[in-house]
Amino acid sequence: MGNPILQFGTSRFLQAHADLFVSEALGAGDALGAVTVVQTTSNPDSRARIDALRAKGRYPVRIRGLRRDEVVDTTIECSSITEALDANTDWPLVRERFTRDARVVLSNTSDSGYACFHEDTAASLAPGARAPRGFAAKLVVLLRARFEASAAPLTLLPCELVSNNGDTLRALVAGIARRWGADADFLRYIERTCVWVNSLVDRIVSEPIRPVGAIAEPYALWAIERREGMVLPCRHEAMVVTDDLPHYERLKLLLLNLGHTYLAERWQTDGRPADENTRSAMRDPALRADLEALWRDEVVPVFDALGKGAAARAYLDEVRDRFENPFLDHRLSDISQNHGEKKRRRFAPVVELARELGLTIEQPRLHLALRASREACR
Repeated sequence: MGNPILQFGTSRFLQAHADLFVSEALGAGDALGAVTVVQTTSNPDSRARIDALRAKGRYPVRIRGLRRDEVVDTTIECSSITEALDANTDWPLVRERFTRDARVVLSNTSDSGYACFHEDTAASLAPGARAPRGFAAKLVVLLRARFEASAAPLTLLPCELVSNNGDTLRALVAGIARRWGADADFLRYIERTCVWVNSLVDRIVSEPIRPVGAIAEPYALWAIERREGMVLPCRHEAMVVTDDLPHYERLKLLLLNLGHTYLAERWQTDGRPADENTRSAMRDPALRADLEALWRDEVVPVFDALGKGAAARAYLDEVRDRFENPFLDHRLSDISQNHGEKKRRRFAPVVELARELGLTIEQPRLHLALRASREACR
């Protein structure tokens, strides 16, 4: 038998996240098995990673940052990937691996991973046809082959940063299958037999190590929504199976992401240095005090009202270490891109939750920032 974990995407994020977790779990006897990785695009960097994995089969992950105020700088050899394929040139083999060997499918196919393309048609289902261009269309072809082979149910665990990523990908795949004239039995197989799992991934993977490998922060989280019948690739301390995935989404969005966006707001409104990053911002006493007051007075009370205050405070301890990472140049100019939309997604929900929960807190910083966005749109 081949590898039970089939991964679509060669990103440095997966190298330092899911693939590293599997590698460490293999050493402890807690993994399902090794990983077959599939390049889904024609990107030259992806091809170089595939070639390097084929040549060596191991790669370094350097973990650099702070953990509980202690400096971490260590390198781990990752050995979970034992096969590397290119969907454009190895499509028959990808179909075979998907149909015969896979028990869990992972993916991280970038921001365009869920895009659909006009050139992908039902002709892709024909024997000997080339791989479709879109990832979701690829899954339709592969799932059809698995369905026809009467293979065991499959768990699909996407890692793209899309809300309800498992449900979203299932709907997209089923929609393509319908447009291609799928019969009711195959649609039932897609929508009810296969297990599509929502998850949230969180780790800053700041730089690649070429040709394959990555530099990442110590913090890592893979929060996975519990689904009946799902198979996980491994067990790992950074993995959490939960019945309350929105809780983890709120922590990330309303504490970490909100903190980033508030620093970017101050960077813009105060005309701060062009090259300022999160670490230097946190070392400015006045700005640090303002951010801490925002968290303490305007955001954490909302988590208290939700019964999640202790979790929020513990998460903020991790966030502070992440913001002060001495090895990471996370510039506020980069964080400020699409700033108005980020404020809407990260500030407005805190204000709305406070209103819904009947809190009497004033939230002046959040209201001021949101008002500035409304005025800028006039």
